[in-house]
Amino acid sequence: MRAARSLKRRVNLREPKRRFVIYTEGKNTEPDYFRAIRKASLGALIDIEIVEAAGVPATIAKKASADAKARSRRGRARSSFEETDEVWAVFDRDEHPHVEEALARCRAAKVGTAFSDPCFEIWLILHHGDFDRPDNRHEVQAECAKRCAGYDPKSGKTADCDALMPLVAGAEKRAAAQLARRMEEGNPPGAPLTTVFELTRSIGEAHAAHQDAN
Repeated sequence: MRAARSLKRRVNLREPKRRFVIYTEGKNTEPDYFRAIRKASLGALIDIEIVEAAGVPATIAKKASADAKARSRRGRARSSFEETDEVWAVFDRDEHPHVEEALARCRAAKVGTAFSDPCFEIWLILHHGDFDRPDNRHEVQAECAKRCAGYDPKSGKTADCDALMPLVAGAEKRAAAQLARRMEEGNPPGAPLTTVFELTRSIGEAHAAHQDAN
């Protein structure tokens, strides 16, 4: 009996301490990027689950909010890791309706939002340098194609996301500074902006906490 309890404790220790569940609007670029993040985090006691092509912002917010509430209930009932799971919604302003309502719904459900205006490619560009032009989605994608190897919006090819991983810290700093500039210009802030850095920082902090514990 004692050996069985010891085995159970060892199994529990191998469970992820932190789980990130990421609902993405896109089925190519965003999932590829977060798969690269997951690959770069191998060895850390965290888990990254990607739910790709989850719909338009309103649908993503609905699904992610329901998931977050369910995980919180299960976590409290079982004292499991689900109570500390982080659920995130990744979506763009683009030309979608009900974006503000989607953001409000996520806030109410304590779902993190990695939001980009006008599109996710703003975040990819920031890995290589600052960007403040108030371009539309197509113009941003054209700029991304210039800066990010492999990216081609016409063919549906995504960037070489593995090559971007050493540049994440710089992108986070640029995105935070970019958001601060937009906030100074007006509230609500306009394009271009992205809060994807809040998600990558949260994952990075979880990774660092595991490394420090070992």
